[in-house]
Order: sequence, then structure tokens, then C-alpha cells
Amino acid sequence: MKQPLAYIHPAAKIHPSVVIDPFVTIEQNVEIGEGTRIGSNVTILEGARIGKNCNIFPGAVISGIPQDLKFVGEETVAIIGDNTTIRECVTINRGTASKGKTVVGSNCLIMAYCHVAHDCVVGDNVIMSNATQLAGEVVVDNFAIIGGGSLVHQFCHIGSHVMVQGGALINKDVPPYVKAGREPISYAGVNSIGLRRRGFSNETIQQIQNIYRYLYLSGMNNSDAIERIEAELPATKERDEIILFVRNSKRGIIKGYV
Repeated sequence: MKQPLAYIHPAAKIHPSVVIDPFVTIEQNVEIGEGTRIGSNVTILEGARIGKNCNIFPGAVISGIPQDLKFVGEETVAIIGDNTTIRECVTINRGTASKGKTVVGSNCLIMAYCHVAHDCVVGDNVIMSNATQLAGEVVVDNFAIIGGGSLVHQFCHIGSHVMVQGGALINKDVPPYVKAGREPISYAGVNSIGLRRRGFSNETIQQIQNIYRYLYLSGMNNSDAIERIEAELPATKERDEIILFVRNSKRGIIKGYV
């Protein structure tokens, strides 16, 4: 683990199995789990908490100070789960007093030049394609895939199992299980291919499609559509997740394509 051409603060807590390449900088108040590899020229700053079996490629900067003028040096962290790959030149900032932490989950793939800003929460099994940029306090739920070059406005929420086209400008919440694309960003159908790949039955996918027919194809506003969904469609985990997402949306959900 000891690499003579790397700077490792003696107070950093690093599992003996961690591989550290030359020209890495690791500051104090850092924890790195077993089996992780840190590529050359990676910078890991105070507050980083990196899990097991991660692979961090050259040039990444983990737990940098937030790009937020309200930040005044409070002690916060940036957490990365297990088995996550961070590709070249990714930047992941630590949290602010708002939430205290930035989180990237387990089994994620964060491709080159992505940015995860302060207080974001990225779930498990998320793929962020090259140069995707998350502004502060964005939430991305499990199994979401965001196409390359996408820009996500602060406080937006991207639901689970979502597929977003590359180059999207995301300024509204994207509800679970859907495809989102076009300009401006719009509902483009249910992510049926992705759901089948993850073991969802045809019956469940059909139920999800029925829910979104109420929300996007009925001509009703969201409140009326939700009332009809609750009254007319059977309760399922997926139905209740969608209803809760729409009701809790602070920025409003993306519109249907016109």
C-alpha cells in the first residue's frame, strides 16, 4: 500500500489492501475500505469516506470543498459506497451545513468528467455518463441512468430506473420508471427495456404504463390524475412509489411531450 511517490497523511485510515498509485494525495480525516484502488494523480481531501472494492481513476478529486458561497468550513463528508467506479477527472464535493454529506452509493459507474456537487445523494447502481453535471442537493435514485453531457438543476429529484437522454437540461423532477428526453425535457414513455433487464414482469410494466397514461395522456392535472390512480388502479409497490414521488415533488415533475 505504501507508495513512495504518493503523499498520504499519517492520520488517514486506509485498509492495508488498498492499492495507491504514484502522485496520489490523501489528506487527514479520510477513510478508504479494503480492495479499493486509487489511480495516479487522484486527490482525496478531508472528509472522504470511500467503501470497499472501489476503483478511482486518474485525476479524480474526492471530497473537495463545496462550490457554495454559504460554506464556511464546517466539518462535512463525501461518502462513496462499495464497488463503485469513479472514472477520470470526476469531482465529488463534500457536503455543507444543509445536509452535512454528499453521498454516492454502491455499484455505481460515474464516468469521466462528471461532477457531483455538495449535498447530492446518488443511490445504488446509478450510471452517470461522461460530463454529467449535478448541481447542489440533487437526488438520484437507484438504477437511474443519465446520458452524457446532461445538466441537472439544483434540488431536482431523478427517480429510480429512469433513463435520461444525453445532453438533457433537467430542471424538473423526473418520476420513477420513465424515459426522459427531447428539448425541453419531457416524458418519453416508460423505460420498459431497462425494467425487463432488471427482472420486472410484463404485468408490472403494464401497470406502470397504465399509471403514466393517467398522468400524461388523460388531460388531467397531476392532483386529479393521482386521485383517479388511487381510486381505479390496484395498490402496488410501484404505484405507491410513483404517487409519493409526484406528491412530494418540490420542483414539479417533467411535462408530457407536446
